[in-house]
Amino acid sequence: MRPLSRLSLALAAACLVTALPAAQAAGADSVPTAHPEVETPALFDDEAGGNANGDDPAIWVHPTRPGKSVVAATAKEGGLYAYDLKGAQLQHIPAPAAPGDDDEPGRFNNADVLYGFAGRDLIAVSDRGRDHIRFYAVDPAAAAAGRAPLADVTDPAVPFVFNTTQEQVNEAETAYGLAVWKDSTGAYVLVSRRHETAVALLRLKTVSGGKIGYDKVRQISLPSSFTLPDGNTWSPCLEPGELPQVEGMVVDAERDVLYAAQETVGIWRMRADLTGEPVLMDKVRGYGVPGTYDPGTEECAFGADPGFGGTHLTADAEGLTIYHRSGGKGYLLASSQGDSTFAVYRREGANAYLGQFRVGADDGIDAAEHSDGAMVMNVPLGEKFDEGLLVVHDGANLPADGDRENTNFKFVEWDDVADLHDLAVDTRGWNPRR
Repeated sequence: MRPLSRLSLALAAACLVTALPAAQAAGADSVPTAHPEVETPALFDDEAGGNANGDDPAIWVHPTRPGKSVVAATAKEGGLYAYDLKGAQLQHIPAPAAPGDDDEPGRFNNADVLYGFAGRDLIAVSDRGRDHIRFYAVDPAAAAAGRAPLADVTDPAVPFVFNTTQEQVNEAETAYGLAVWKDSTGAYVLVSRRHETAVALLRLKTVSGGKIGYDKVRQISLPSSFTLPDGNTWSPCLEPGELPQVEGMVVDAERDVLYAAQETVGIWRMRADLTGEPVLMDKVRGYGVPGTYDPGTEECAFGADPGFGGTHLTADAEGLTIYHRSGGKGYLLASSQGDSTFAVYRREGANAYLGQFRVGADDGIDAAEHSDGAMVMNVPLGEKFDEGLLVVHDGANLPADGDRENTNFKFVEWDDVADLHDLAVDTRGWNPRR
């Protein structure tokens, strides 16, 4: 997630004004709303709060006691947090220190879960500050006892993902979005590059002492400019030197399909091994809207909307997650960060759009706004989430503490979401450990 700069807010506002259909422009009251049951403690992005800025959650399912499952969540320079299903903090792991006085410290961006690699379940994390992928083994016994469940098992010699020198890493074009998957050929991490359009495929390996490392298999670059139906060429208006980056990613491992959210463009569908031709599955509303960057205001001045954008996503397109059902069915959920909603698509076929929803305030818990990462799980997770769980990032948690804006994560019962659009609740059709 990029900070909500004046440029980002201007782009979202322009998309809403110029491209949003009248029925959807009516406001939040017209959007179906699910409600959170639980929220995690506030994270403060200042020195007193450890520069913790919430970003992306991952749900780990306990093998024998699902009510003792764990939500691991990144917090940028604040590192990695582990929570129980009541939202209580179990553990905090600081991000790695900077290797030198003038170097960037660790900055944890995205997280995902890999089950059963070399006999352990892993939380994989993209460290955008150090341009590394880090790995944390999950201890089921510790989770069941309510103790700190995560242990760092990263190979100390892991290479940079995209760069070759520390000086290049300090320029911050580093590991960003992340998704994991496993098939008969091995276990893999897909990772995107900040401020670039690159996506890389890494193959995991075990090294001395049981530590986890990786080798790069291949890398591709998604387009940064696009030919519009009227023959004109369009590129999203961004700050100088930036290309339209990817962050939100998820793999449908049963189909070997990667979905990747290019924030100011839309959602791509492609082979998870990065071969073949990517397909732009859906576009943001601002797709094709011309803009010119003004360095004085640090904003884009937008022209007339030519009408080539989508109708379901307002930039940035962010977190992606899949709700699995039996028979290869299910739903792809996407965070539409610019209007604080989530879009729902069919998992199967051509990914038909099914509707949108937001996570609203309820019973003393505020709404989720400007949401970045999200993860959904279909299996029962204890009494409160016996019909599945959706965890979403809240980029503007309330109440604020004076000038100390904060973030956190909201836990939503899946059936509350399902009821909004007559979606299925299928707690037995799929299990992440199978």
